[in-house]
Amino acid sequence: MLRLGLCCIFRKEPIRFRATTASNLRKLSRPSQLAKLSQLCLHNSQSLLAAVKFVHTSGIGAFRVLSPFFPRYTHPEVGYRLEDLPDRDQIVHNLTQVKEFCDLYEIRRSFHPDQFNVLSSPHANVVENAQRELAYHGMLAEYIGADVINIHGGGKYDDKTKALQRFKKNFQSLSVSAKSRLAVENDDNIYTVKDLVPLSEELGIPFVYDVHHHRCNPDGLRVENATALALESWQRVGREPYFHISSPKNGWHNSSPKPHADYINPADFPDCWKDLDVTVDVEAKAKELAVLALKKALRI
Repeated sequence: MLRLGLCCIFRKEPIRFRATTASNLRKLSRPSQLAKLSQLCLHNSQSLLAAVKFVHTSGIGAFRVLSPFFPRYTHPEVGYRLEDLPDRDQIVHNLTQVKEFCDLYEIRRSFHPDQFNVLSSPHANVVENAQRELAYHGMLAEYIGADVINIHGGGKYDDKTKALQRFKKNFQSLSVSAKSRLAVENDDNIYTVKDLVPLSEELGIPFVYDVHHHRCNPDGLRVENATALALESWQRVGREPYFHISSPKNGWHNSSPKPHADYINPADFPDCWKDLDVTVDVEAKAKELAVLALKKALRI
């Protein structure tokens, strides 16, 4: 079964996730901070339940949860624990409902933490922040039953080989919940499929193949070859493969094909993916409208 995934937010559906800034929270007393954060987290837990129900009724097979689902959770000044929130019990109840609903209807859940989560950095504070943030994702993944926390290789720092050695070293210090779900993805500027497949093999983590990134940052591998390598990485961990698809906003012949279009051009969807049992996240600006349009075009 080929399943398409919706990423994080909605274009048309009245389902919204709320956030706040550290500067706004700093203006409040600590009890007021926690009260506000509790309301935001409760709202987001309700919105997530609505989101996965929409995904199910629309025939969409996966949902990527946005990283700031619990706003400012790991912030050094205004961060908090779930236990600190007045609405903690209701929030956990809603997350349990999300997990049970998704398990029942086989809706896959994932995370794609922000770009600042860099395990290859030479700077200790950057790595520590990433490890703390990934631990948060791991905690949340356990509550909702997500099986993928996907990150990029990070920066090159003048030497990709040394950078990836740091990635391997820092991976070992991740929380168990994060480490067991971590996957690595090729990007459109630095790390190619060829760069990351050996890392995937050595660490025993799966490789998320982004075909748009591969087309923007080629490495000599054909799409079919890269697909096969990605499939092997998921087979090693006994889980359903995860891929990403997007189309260039201004076409492939523009000077910069990296920005994502509102919709997916069906011609950009690899033929070799069409008969696979995989999850393909649709990274398109039109969100659920783009997923449903691609679903119709592929007749799935």
